[in-house]
Amino acid sequence: METFAARGYNNASLAEIADRAGLTQAGVLHYFRSKELLLTSVLELRDQTDIEQLGPDRPRGLAFLRHLIDTTRRNAEREGIVRLYAVLSAESVTDRHPAQEYFRNRYTGLRAFVVDALREAAELGEAREDLDVENVANAIIAVMDGLQVQWLLSPESVDMAASTERVVSSLLASIAPTEG
Repeated sequence: METFAARGYNNASLAEIADRAGLTQAGVLHYFRSKELLLTSVLELRDQTDIEQLGPDRPRGLAFLRHLIDTTRRNAEREGIVRLYAVLSAESVTDRHPAQEYFRNRYTGLRAFVVDALREAAELGEAREDLDVENVANAIIAVMDGLQVQWLLSPESVDMAASTERVVSSLLASIAPTEG
């Protein structure tokens, strides 16, 4: 994780990864048949860790948006994983990047989670029924990803959790059902 996070996929060498893991390159390739498989395994481990922290029951409605604030708070304590995600997600837009499909699927899944939560919020009376859930979901994800990059570049100047909370609170106020 540290090597991919610090150097990106293309500049990370199997020799350095093996050295950090206390293995030979052949040893790394014994467990992961290729550098590409190692990369996707690292990304899947990151996701599995986040899913385990979420627990068996995903928060519903606006509680899921509040959960995203807690996620940013946890991310501020996991710089390496945040850097890994930021570097590789940006790098994945290049031609034939090995994690491109992973990130496409991840964003599709993340958008689906947020869209479902917004629809649930409308059903629960927590949000307007005419809400454009897809655009709101895209905005939430963009804010979170953008804050991660800003925080990585200037951690003393960016409080990801506080900024995410500000945006989500403003969003919640703007999507609240109208009285009457």
